[in-house]
Amino acid sequence: MKIKGCFAVIVCSMLMLTSCASGHISKGAASSEGNTYPAESSQNVESIEPSSHSQLSDEAVSSEYSIEDSSQNRSDDNAEDSIEDSSDEISEPSESSTVVEIIEAPSCSTAVLYCVEDGSFLYDDNSEKRIAPASITKLLTAAVLLRQMNPDDIVTVGTELSLVNEGSSVCWLSEGNILTVRDLLTGMLLNSGNDAAYTAAVSAARKAYPEKELSDEEAVSVFCGMMNELAGEIGMSDSHFSDPDGWDDAEHYVTSADLVRLSAYVLQDPVIREITGLHQKYVEFVSGESVTWTNTNSLLDPDSSFYCDEAIGLKTGTTDNAGCCLAAAFIKNGKTYITVVSGCGESDDRYELTLKLLALADGAAQAA
Repeated sequence: MKIKGCFAVIVCSMLMLTSCASGHISKGAASSEGNTYPAESSQNVESIEPSSHSQLSDEAVSSEYSIEDSSQNRSDDNAEDSIEDSSDEISEPSESSTVVEIIEAPSCSTAVLYCVEDGSFLYDDNSEKRIAPASITKLLTAAVLLRQMNPDDIVTVGTELSLVNEGSSVCWLSEGNILTVRDLLTGMLLNSGNDAAYTAAVSAARKAYPEKELSDEEAVSVFCGMMNELAGEIGMSDSHFSDPDGWDDAEHYVTSADLVRLSAYVLQDPVIREITGLHQKYVEFVSGESVTWTNTNSLLDPDSSFYCDEAIGLKTGTTDNAGCCLAAAFIKNGKTYITVVSGCGESDDRYELTLKLLALADGAAQAA
């Protein structure tokens, strides 16, 4: 585990009390979370095993059909509307950083803290290790979709729903639903809908190649090629994607360093940034149906013991290979921080670890 040398001693002395042997870092008394999770593998991921199409037990469905508008657009008054393009400026984690053992638990595969404005990793635990990204994949799916289509474009849900694996997290789309791209992204990024991810994939691929009569399977394959192309463009040099939803596959992998690059890239998109920062959103489809989607990210849930008013969004994920993982972004001390944790055994562990990482930003600010 590595922490930036310029403030390692100060952080070590100040933050030992926040070591992972302590309890939850939270606001107020613990309370039940707004989202529940099905039984999941508690193994810590050391590497991506070639277990293609293992059951995806992602965030439990939290949709509820409602006529009540309970959308909440979380924003930070001190945050700028967009982050200056810095995806090409992300530094490589340095082996020369002073090694200081601070966070020892919860156990994980990887854990990183990155400051966007400083362009530096403040904490680095296995950032270059290959891991399964689970539903964090959907950040890239969203970015590719918005390259091909505008937020107000209309899509129709079709037979691609048959490609959604059994046991997937869904946002309850049905064949024939008609909705905007913005609403499709909302179901995919808030409720972690794999059904929305497949509709996004086929819609974007057919928009990119209107002259071809792509089958559902062909369209998804084309879309995955587009995902890998964009990943290469933004510097994700050790990642590969084989599906749009994050289902476990031997050829579907990333590193935490690459997920930082992806997170920094999508934070520049106002649509993705706004949607991933919502706790809940009521949506009316063009075809007349209505639904309320709730974010799977407990950092954004005011009723969660892990609620953090400095959190501005991004994405959770859970699969057998990935464990419980989270890419999160925060505005703190006037700066933007990105954390990535993976391989946690329990859902709560990813939030506890993320908040301990965020606490390191205080030590960095005082040492600066």
